[in-house]
Amino acid sequence: MTTAPPGISRSLPALPLDHLLHLSDALGIFEHALDAEPRAEHGYCLDDVARALSFVIREASWAAEPTPQLTGLIDTYLRFIERAVTEGGAAHNRLGTQGHWTDTAGGGDWWGRGVGALGATARLATDPKIVARATRALLRAADWETADLRAQLFAAVGASDALAADIASLASVSTQLITRANAMVGPAVDPAWPWPEPRLRYANGVVPEALIAGGQALDDAPMMDRGLTLLQFLLDTYTESGRLSLTGPEGWAPGEPRPQFDQQPIEAATFAEACARAWEVTGDDVWRQGVASAWRWFLGDNDSATPMIDLETGAGFDGLTPTGHNTNRGAESTLAALTTHQLARQLGVASEVPSP
Repeated sequence: MTTAPPGISRSLPALPLDHLLHLSDALGIFEHALDAEPRAEHGYCLDDVARALSFVIREASWAAEPTPQLTGLIDTYLRFIERAVTEGGAAHNRLGTQGHWTDTAGGGDWWGRGVGALGATARLATDPKIVARATRALLRAADWETADLRAQLFAAVGASDALAADIASLASVSTQLITRANAMVGPAVDPAWPWPEPRLRYANGVVPEALIAGGQALDDAPMMDRGLTLLQFLLDTYTESGRLSLTGPEGWAPGEPRPQFDQQPIEAATFAEACARAWEVTGDDVWRQGVASAWRWFLGDNDSATPMIDLETGAGFDGLTPTGHNTNRGAESTLAALTTHQLARQLGVASEVPSP
């Protein structure tokens, strides 16, 4: 049975999963909430279900004996993804409460996140039946080719995990997914702006994480080094007065004003995931501190000095505004907070916000 990875701090207990459970039902996890109450009328999306599966499979892998609650959530979320991925590899994103898809299957971010969660499940699940289900779904999804960079990057992270699982049937397709992502990133156009896009966009941490994870999986040092360089650039760009100041939903380019609002929890979470991956590869404490800064952002060490998580329920708030936070607590923000705390536990970082 998988045990907690080296460095996990037992002094940082797991957060309550009350809100995650409140948002979840037998079909999946509701996308939106009005304050703390799920907005069932908006249904579910693969994006959030994939995030949820990645979170709970990691929790279960650390447990001496996964609880029935965790195993039930894993089955629910995995079943959603299995249903979402069509025979041609495209994936549905939106499901209504009656259990019917309300969109056309395609290959946007949701497809990439689905592949990412399946790869993590193949690597971390302790139940062979769960591993087999994730493997079959990933093989099906890998038949799809996307022109969307973020989607390919999310998929490449999952493919890297799939290679680490050492499952023979996944080796070829996983290598293809990683290689395709690296080619799509391409070289920097301007030496003064090393980022591979003209501006920072959203979920920016997945860009370096995909290269770091992919480079490690394929033993490709230049790919991994490029990822580490981009992550250092992101760390330098995001750090303001010793704390994280994240890009807003419209992105950011040099010369534009900061701080930006409404800062999104997913930005902090993908940054933390990239830093945790870099720490796993290098052992360099700078990346451990990057995870710490992301967790402190949720605790209130941010541009509005406002907590972005309810520690009593494990709920994450939907956005950081100039005067506080959005009081809605949807699936994306909740899973961003839970995942960042999970990584902070893994790396044993401090839980306190520094005194002013």
